[in-house]
Amino acid sequence: MTAQSPARWTDPEQQELEERVAAAELAWLTMDVDMQTLRVEIDNFALIHHQLLGPLYARLDELDALIAETVATRTGHPEDLRRAAEARQRVDELPDLDALFDSVQEQEAATAAPVAPTRVRPGRDAQRIYRELVRRAHPDLTTDQAEQQRRAAFIARVNEAYAYGDTAALEGLAAEWSTAPEAAPAVDSPDRFGWLRRRLEWLTAKIAETATEQVRLENTAMGQLLALAPQDPDGLLEELADQLLAKASAQQAELERLLGGQPVGDNGADRTEPQENQTMFAQIPTAEAAAVPVDAALLDVREQDEWDAGHVDGALHIPMGQVIARLGELPDEKLYVLCRVGGRSAQVVQYLVQNGRAAVNVDGGMYAWEGAGRPMVSSDGRDAFVL
Repeated sequence: MTAQSPARWTDPEQQELEERVAAAELAWLTMDVDMQTLRVEIDNFALIHHQLLGPLYARLDELDALIAETVATRTGHPEDLRRAAEARQRVDELPDLDALFDSVQEQEAATAAPVAPTRVRPGRDAQRIYRELVRRAHPDLTTDQAEQQRRAAFIARVNEAYAYGDTAALEGLAAEWSTAPEAAPAVDSPDRFGWLRRRLEWLTAKIAETATEQVRLENTAMGQLLALAPQDPDGLLEELADQLLAKASAQQAELERLLGGQPVGDNGADRTEPQENQTMFAQIPTAEAAAVPVDAALLDVREQDEWDAGHVDGALHIPMGQVIARLGELPDEKLYVLCRVGGRSAQVVQYLVQNGRAAVNVDGGMYAWEGAGRPMVSSDGRDAFVL
């Protein structure tokens, strides 16, 4: 009968520490995978959100500014003028989304970085490999500075592959690391107990750090938005787009109401209703189109498409909604203000007069100018007409 080898003695305190370290390691790795997955989902959701909805937000801000400027032009009240200036400043401070995305793409191309997928959620295999690689290759597993740098560079590659949900790349990295030396002392090494204590302390700190980052991500604007429909982010974006379009439509209607019931801007809407009423502002300086001096300083406050169709050569063109923001461009001499039939120009003249500027409304607007046989030109060289 073969004699059995004596049972190997294990320090109970070290055994308990081994189990606590293993449990803490499992908890941290699970939390870290969840946190990194959430980060990827939020980043991708934010990108698509800004690409799809950014122009709608910008349009709403522009409409808010136009409404505020129209109200300020009519009333001339200091508070309305302040609101209009603030609304316009918000529009002016908006980033150019197209330029922003172009710069990001140029930077990615310059560094030969892969193009991010539309949306990524790392699969189970990717999560498993990522967890194992972090367990084995984290820089804090060694105290050697050169080895820490090597591991940090390696983990950066791991994080990048995981961010793209690239399981094949993670498998390749796992095979690459399989030949790397382990940093932990052997179980029977006298250094093992001290290493376990340091490891447990580090894991406890990492668990707290990861939990804090998870909460931070969840509380970001995009995190809270994504939490409304985590299983159907595309449906959420469609719902948000519908809400923004409805709000933009209401704002457009309000702007049209303020301007006399006629669509404005370059949105291509047909003008079937009178855009302004020439009798709305009777107590302001006016002049007949035929009586405007040849060398008078003219200000045309119509929209771009109206200007392009036909305008007075040499006139200054500033759409009504931009007059307040561009006051510095107006000449000091008396201004003869034109629009389509005299309503919008009357509002601008009222505002200018109330602020001490010499301004005259051209009665009847460009229709009267055309009817008086005064010369006009178009922006494209074709026959000019009043739009």
